[in-house]
Amino acid sequence: MSDKPNPPHGDFFTIPGWSVVVLRGPDAVRFAQAQFMSDVAALQAGHWQWSGWLTPKGRLVALFALVRLDDTSLLLLLADAEPQAFAAALSRFVFRSKVVIEIDDGSRISGAFGAPAIARGAAVNGGQEGGLELDFGTAEDGRTLRIGTDAALLDPGLAARWLAWDLAHGLPRLEADQAGQWTPQQLSLDRLRAYSVRKGCYPGQEIVARTHFLGQAKRGLVRLGADVAIPAGDVVAMDAPDRAIGQVVSTAGREALAVMPLESGAGLLAVAGVPCNAMPLLDGLTR
Repeated sequence: MSDKPNPPHGDFFTIPGWSVVVLRGPDAVRFAQAQFMSDVAALQAGHWQWSGWLTPKGRLVALFALVRLDDTSLLLLLADAEPQAFAAALSRFVFRSKVVIEIDDGSRISGAFGAPAIARGAAVNGGQEGGLELDFGTAEDGRTLRIGTDAALLDPGLAARWLAWDLAHGLPRLEADQAGQWTPQQLSLDRLRAYSVRKGCYPGQEIVARTHFLGQAKRGLVRLGADVAIPAGDVVAMDAPDRAIGQVVSTAGREALAVMPLESGAGLLAVAGVPCNAMPLLDGLTR
C-alpha cells in the first residue's frame, strides 16, 4: 500500500465523504431490519456491521457502517451518500413506526493509522456522547475510525492513503452518479458480509436472494492497479479500446475498483488507454 511509516496513533485526521445519521426510538431496530439489507436484529449492542439500503430492484442506494448502540439507537456512518437526501428518502417509510431519523451535524469522522485501544473487530468502544471508536483495520495493519466532536488534522495525503486502503480491501466508495446502479453481488458486498439472503423481507430482497440461490451473479468487483492514475468513471476495455467488459466505480490514484465479469478470461486490460493489472482484493474490512 505505502512505504510511509504510520503516524502516531494520536494523529487523527479528517476522513472526507462520511456523515452520521441517527435512528432513535423504540422501533429503531425493527425499522432498520425491515429497510436495510443486513441482519440488524442479529447484531449485538455495542457492535457494528456493514449494511446498505436498496431500491426495490435490488440496486444499492447507500452503503454504510451500522452501529447498534443499544435497543433504541442506531448510528449509520454513510460512505459518500448525501445525508439530507438519504434521511428524507428513508423518512418516507416511517409511517407509524416509533423511530426518529436525524442527521448528526455535530459529529466529525476522523481516522488514524493505528489499532484502537479497545475496539476489536465488530466490537466498538465508547458511546455517542463521549465519542466512539471502530476497528477499521487488521491485526497487522491497524486503523481506527473515530466519531466525535473534536477537530482533526486536515491532511490530504493521509486521507488519500485511507481511501486507497478502503479500495484495496474491497470497500467501494461510490460517487452520486453510481447510486442505484449496482446490486450487492455486483459490488461483491458478500465479502464484507453486508447483506443477508435469509432474513425477512426488505427492499430489493427478492432480487438479491434469487441471484444468490440461483447462482446468477455474473459480475463482481475487481481491483485494478496501474503505473499512473486511473481515470474515474470510465469503462474497462480488454485487448481493444472498443471492447468494453466493465466499468470503474471507485478510484484512488493508481488503484481502482471496477465491476467486471467474474469469468472474463485472460487479456490486456486498460481504462481510457491506461494499462491496468487485476490484483487480489484484501479482506481487512470483513466484519
